Amino acid sequence: MQSLSPDQYARLRRLASAWEQEQATDLAATSRANPRLGVDALCFQRFTPSQPDDRPATYLAGALVTPVSLSLVLVPAEPDTPSPEPGDYQPFSFPSGRYPFIAERLSDGTWLWRCELLDDLSDLEAPEEASRLAQRLMSRVMAPEA
Repeated sequence: MQSLSPDQYARLRRLASAWEQEQATDLAATSRANPRLGVDALCFQRFTPSQPDDRPATYLAGALVTPVSLSLVLVPAEPDTPSPEPGDYQPFSFPSGRYPFIAERLSDGTWLWRCELLDDLSDLEAPEEASRLAQRLMSRVMAPEA
């Protein structure tokens, strides 16, 4: 597995920060939010998923942990990659199967494909538990179907 560049790590930190800022009001208003968790982009690696149109595109695939959810996320590996329209739907194939993604654009122009997998993280006691959950998610998503 090829490690990410310092610039890519910085982009992922900015993505998590932008997500948290934009969702702050909604996160504060929901009773499902786990106050012990913040927003973090974890376990990212370079990945070129299979797409229906056979158009190769390399992404950074990883987990987005928020106080309310855990999502599988694809961020373009190159920042100047043209973005889809917000709300566009696209299934992507991973070694473990196909996952339905929705395109999202943040106010700073950052865009991503997101597939929410868990919508309740209230039982997690600490950010370290969220990190271990993200590691297990990525391990399973990147493992071939049994």
